Amino acid sequence: MLPACTPLRRARRASLLIVGCGDVGTRVLGLLAQRCRVVVLTSSVARVPALRAAGAVPLIGDLDDPATLGRLGALAGRVLHLAPPPAAGVRDPRTAHLLHALSRGGTTRTLVYGSTTGVYGDCGGARIDETRAVAPASARARRRVDAEAQLRFFGRMSGSTCTVLRIPGIYALDRAGGDPRERVRNGRAVLAHEDDVFTNHIHADDLARACLRALFLARPQRVINVCDDSDERVGDYYDRVADLCGLPRLPRMSRAQAREHFSPMQWSFMSESRRIGHARMSAELRLELRYPTVETALARTSP
Repeated sequence: MLPACTPLRRARRASLLIVGCGDVGTRVLGLLAQRCRVVVLTSSVARVPALRAAGAVPLIGDLDDPATLGRLGALAGRVLHLAPPPAAGVRDPRTAHLLHALSRGGTTRTLVYGSTTGVYGDCGGARIDETRAVAPASARARRRVDAEAQLRFFGRMSGSTCTVLRIPGIYALDRAGGDPRERVRNGRAVLAHEDDVFTNHIHADDLARACLRALFLARPQRVINVCDDSDERVGDYYDRVADLCGLPRLPRMSRAQAREHFSPMQWSFMSESRRIGHARMSAELRLELRYPTVETALARTSP
């Protein structure tokens, strides 16, 4: 049982600040909005009415413009950082700007950051846990490694509990761009079995619950893999989705064909193979997955 946030009538400061309130952040907001005051940083004025309707206190600010972040440091004892790095470079200046703003206020006790399992790079299909050294193969993953390093330094210097959640592919049947049935319906090919890589997933609702638990239960300066029980190759995963939904299986192609068929970003995902363990998530966050496999998600919602 998670502790309740400070009631509004007694709270002078926000109990939680969400930075990067996209799909997952909105799910976290749905879990907390009736229990505590939640401030959401947004750079979009157009989102303000929807955030207010969802129970948040919107705050206009832009991580690319440090001058707009002056109020952040005094707002929250707990911070959930889900904002992605910029699309270019090997550093993450957005995280640097956020941490600088938080350090000025000195009120942050707990900070949770949503990173990616892509920081591990290609593991050749090996089973790995959080003790595996990072080996980012793309600039996208190197930006995440940079953000993680900044978080750890901030935690050491400020005495805050900083937790890095390493997250694989996020899916949900109601998530834009994250419904596995759509990939099957689109008919986009996957690698032949002999060339295929292992993949990992997490349902968006389980990820939101993991974020919430990390905010209250995580140990200081920990890295935690957040993933479900899936342990299979990409093509086999989508074969199961197709079979469960009565859809045609996706075509297969060789690795040589795929290099010419897919974009460089798509190819980068098809070049890394790893099987992620989540023992630390289960033991330390005490999270029991509602969707341990894609079958459980498909069984609860009609295709």
